[in-house]
Amino acid sequence: MQYIIRGDNTKSIKEYIESKLGKLDKYFNTDEYTATVLTKKEGRGQKIEVTIPTNTFTLRNESVNEDLYAAIDNVVDKLERQIRKNKDKINKKNNKKVIEDFELILEDEFLEDEKIVKRKKLELKPIDEEEAIIEMEMLGHNFFVFKDSETDKICILYKRKSGNYGIIETK
Repeated sequence: MQYIIRGDNTKSIKEYIESKLGKLDKYFNTDEYTATVLTKKEGRGQKIEVTIPTNTFTLRNESVNEDLYAAIDNVVDKLERQIRKNKDKINKKNNKKVIEDFELILEDEFLEDEKIVKRKKLELKPIDEEEAIIEMEMLGHNFFVFKDSETDKICILYKRKSGNYGIIETK
């Protein structure tokens, strides 16, 4: 796995991040993936965000702790749980070959002095509703924007208070 590490980090922190994220290599068949890591101060604590886009899903998680090393350990544990939890769903989808070459490219922009503090650009490829639910759960979000493979419409999947899901379709 390759690493893009952003933030004010020392060489030892970067090496620690790479060694901890290296544990996730056993879950991937190839090492052509790139992990994007962002570290920043948040209040009194340290925040780490990790995003690993693959061909079929995107792993993303974050952790905040007073100690950056503890935050790194925590986020790697969360990512590993995420992979194990969704492994069967992902393999089932890959075996059916419903989705080929699904790719989600995120470009984050952190904006200062504006009401909008983060902006993302998405490249959407058609997926079905089941895959959208898996993606949303993997990202840890309560909504997900996707292009429906059956209707070719842009849809918004969201988690309802009841724990079920809703979909908003565009015209």
